[in-house]
Amino acid sequence: MSYDQPYPHAGIQLNHTAVYASDAYLSAEFIAAILGLEVGAPFGPFLPVDLGNGVTLDYCEKRDEAIQSQHYAFLVPDGQFDAVIARLEVVGVTYYADPGHTDPGRVNDLFGGRGAYFDDPDGHNMEVMTRPYVRP
Repeated sequence: MSYDQPYPHAGIQLNHTAVYASDAYLSAEFIAAILGLEVGAPFGPFLPVDLGNGVTLDYCEKRDEAIQSQHYAFLVPDGQFDAVIARLEVVGVTYYADPGHTDPGRVNDLFGGRGAYFDDPDGHNMEVMTRPYVRP
């Protein structure tokens, strides 16, 4: 396939994304613990967290400037959602029903599922949800 021809949309998948952190190990361990996953072996400057669906979060340290907050949303099976919330409570991380973090200690019921938002150690706005967004 030449580069001037469009790729078929059905074949495009996100494979990995870099997540900047002031301490890659701390942030990777945090999200892995909350989601019930494991941190993989270092790969170059990255510390990977495999999400199990072919996508990897590659944590990378960035110490020379402030971390720009990003949003990461995780689709969690219904049967694992309560465990994620329980892990947040155990480590003392406040979760919110809304992305603006104005409704603490509550979950939402968007799109017939449940969801919550919380900050990671660098202020990335993490979201867990049991149903994907219904888009127009």
